[in-house]
Amino acid sequence: MSGVLADRYASKEMREIWSQHKKVLLERELWIQVMKIQSKAGFAIGSDVIKSYERVKNSIDLASINQRERIIKHDVKARIDEFNSLAGHQSIHLGMTSRDLTENVELWQTKQSLELIEFKSLAFLHRLGDVINSYLDLAIVARTHNVPAQVTTLGRRFASWAEELIFAIQHLQQLRSRLPLRGIKGAVGTQQDARDLIGSDISLLDDEIAKTFGFQHVALSSTQIYPRSYDYEVLSSLVQISAAATNMSTNIRLMSGLGLISEGFKKEQVGSSAMPHKVNARSSERVNGLGVVLKGYTTMIAEISGNQWNEGDVSCSVIRRVALPNAFYAIDAILDTAINIVSNLTVSKFAIKSELNEHLPFLLSSKILIKAVDSGRGREEAHKTIKEYALIAANELRETGKNSFFDLVSQDTRLGIPKEFLENLLADPLEHTGNAQDQAKAILGKIRTLCGSSNEISSYVPLEPI
Repeated sequence: MSGVLADRYASKEMREIWSQHKKVLLERELWIQVMKIQSKAGFAIGSDVIKSYERVKNSIDLASINQRERIIKHDVKARIDEFNSLAGHQSIHLGMTSRDLTENVELWQTKQSLELIEFKSLAFLHRLGDVINSYLDLAIVARTHNVPAQVTTLGRRFASWAEELIFAIQHLQQLRSRLPLRGIKGAVGTQQDARDLIGSDISLLDDEIAKTFGFQHVALSSTQIYPRSYDYEVLSSLVQISAAATNMSTNIRLMSGLGLISEGFKKEQVGSSAMPHKVNARSSERVNGLGVVLKGYTTMIAEISGNQWNEGDVSCSVIRRVALPNAFYAIDAILDTAINIVSNLTVSKFAIKSELNEHLPFLLSSKILIKAVDSGRGREEAHKTIKEYALIAANELRETGKNSFFDLVSQDTRLGIPKEFLENLLADPLEHTGNAQDQAKAILGKIRTLCGSSNEISSYVPLEPI
């Protein structure tokens, strides 16, 4: 399937899974497998006939198939006629309906795509672990409402995104293991046509197909179409996987604006056609944009979930043809781009330290509040007084570059806070990061458990994006 998402952003591996060529090949393999099962069950399909189909299954002429569809206005019938013409027989698709063919193949494509996304998610998680480990003890300004609040570490900040990703990966793994194959259910789901061909004992049919396609489960009572809420959970899981990457990218953009972090900048790279000095967080912007695209396709699938007429109709076809592959293209590009961002990350320790030194007295206001209460001052009165001094000092800092917060606090005898106590607070910012380092180390342990010692995961390097 071509288009901007496929051609510009998605990997070769993901494009291959959803390519029209691959879909036709998988459909032919399914037809052949069904014929073998039917023959094994006693239906009269000779081995020579099956071999005739096997010999030509790789002879795929998409232009010829498309031309047939233009005439007969039915995509599956066009592919049936093409395959029959090549093999010289008319033995495929017996006891099947179109959805027996297309939906089993689409579920295979979905399962393969989920496996690829799981691998890339683990590769991304591994790279996040590298950053966490490298900056466990780098104290930085922590912000709430994008305003300086207290002190944390850069490793702890990345650990929060890693934990979010771990949660999403665990859901993805569980979903992939229970995702069912639709099986051969016939026109309304009752398997009547399959029974007419091979008798009442047709459990072999779905079991063998599930084994061929690598599924542990088969839907028991699907109608002509399987519930579209299954698709919705799949795409929702992709949005959940993307959240850690989009959260990280949003914050890298914010930190880049303050000069704290950079995505890295190649020698010949250009940040702006008008302003030569610009170094933009373009890859992070791409991740955030693709995140919006992914949510859009998920919304499309939500619209067809719980909206089924009786035993099925085809109103969902165009939506799924667009939304399913493109959603996977989007998450594929998000993960590859996120891995590249983390791999090329440049951290300015000097800028981080400068920002911390500027704001540190304010970031310690809660410690000052606790000390005032210990000295006998009422909490709310102390809070009001410290707030007033903080506002005065902040205005002065903006006007003069001097921070007088500690001077103002120490001069108020009602608070009872010695200047020496305040100055000692500035000695080591890491003393004010609470459990940040231990929390980050705990996340590193989870990362090691989930990623294991796979060289494939740790060494994965996606192609650099355009």
